[in-house]
Amino acid sequence: MGDLTLTELVRRAADGDQDAWGAITDRFTSLLWSIARSHRLNATDAGDVVQTTWLRLVEHLDRIREPERLAGWLAATARNECISVIRRSGRELPTWNEREGENVVDSESPEVDLHLLEEERDAELWLAFGQLSDRCQALLRVLMAAEPATYAEVASTFGMHVGSIGPTRMRCLERLRQILRESEYVFDLEQEGRHS
Repeated sequence: MGDLTLTELVRRAADGDQDAWGAITDRFTSLLWSIARSHRLNATDAGDVVQTTWLRLVEHLDRIREPERLAGWLAATARNECISVIRRSGRELPTWNEREGENVVDSESPEVDLHLLEEERDAELWLAFGQLSDRCQALLRVLMAAEPATYAEVASTFGMHVGSIGPTRMRCLERLRQILRESEYVFDLEQEGRHS
């Protein structure tokens, strides 16, 4: 199953293939646990969140239109379940710590695999990117490519004036920032751009 794409795994799992379902849960269970623990849930509540998130996926598996974005869907569902558990228990939601510049997390939580956090971040970014207009998506893909096109090539391809490319790019990035802010996902787009 390791050679199958996520799209194929989701399709097979929706058709009742238990091996495909197992491959999906193997791939994303650690991510769900890291999200639950980051909300300072005890082991029982965290386990409930993970199980409920998988249940939600089972309920929606045949309706997942973009399987390649499954990590983001699972992450968002797990966060929503965490918030529900916290509200039911009357606890305060985790807050942003201005001094430390990060969400307050239980110091006794196991260290979260950096790869999983990056996977969650990337999934969230692609979900937001998919909400941009087709034109913004196409323009940003061309400008952010490993070997980006020249502005003259971009102008010719998109039927734009060279002088309007920069401002259009900035408007697209600002819209992406707005979508990410509305998703409540902490993401420094400028910093990420410098590292890519």
